[in-house]
Amino acid sequence: MLIQALLRHYDELTERLYRRFGDKNFARDVMQDVCVQLLERPPKITVRTPFAFLRRVSTHLAIDRYRHEARQQLRIEYVADLPDHASPMPTPEQSLQSSQELDQLISLIENLPPRCREVFVMHKIHQLPQAEVAARLNISRQMVEKHLRVAMTACRQRLQRGSPHES
Repeated sequence: MLIQALLRHYDELTERLYRRFGDKNFARDVMQDVCVQLLERPPKITVRTPFAFLRRVSTHLAIDRYRHEARQQLRIEYVADLPDHASPMPTPEQSLQSSQELDQLISLIENLPPRCREVFVMHKIHQLPQAEVAARLNISRQMVEKHLRVAMTACRQRLQRGSPHES
């Protein structure tokens, strides 16, 4: 009985979906889904008004399909905005340069005055707060700040000049 009503009102239901959603192919796809659903899972209750039932089923399926396609489109747009690759691999030259710069910074830190090096390593490498560095080394906080300024100045000069030993 429902299949007969579907065949009889197919064009009217399709046109109704087309007017509501603005896409003829979308309306046809939804009506095809309605047909498949009725064939695979016919209602277990008796349908007294087949046309009203078909309108409701087609509308609900259209809304579900519309939401699904909208989510899918958002995913596609999101993925399209992602870069083609996660991150570029450094060239061998860049790797070598980075390695050399790191070696130079390590050398610079090793050549800092002992107390200056100790303060720098505790604060910048081990990330201890300045107050804790001062307490551990039994020096004032102002002295910690002075040692950090000296170390940071040396590092900046090294980065600007290109070599830690240039004069």
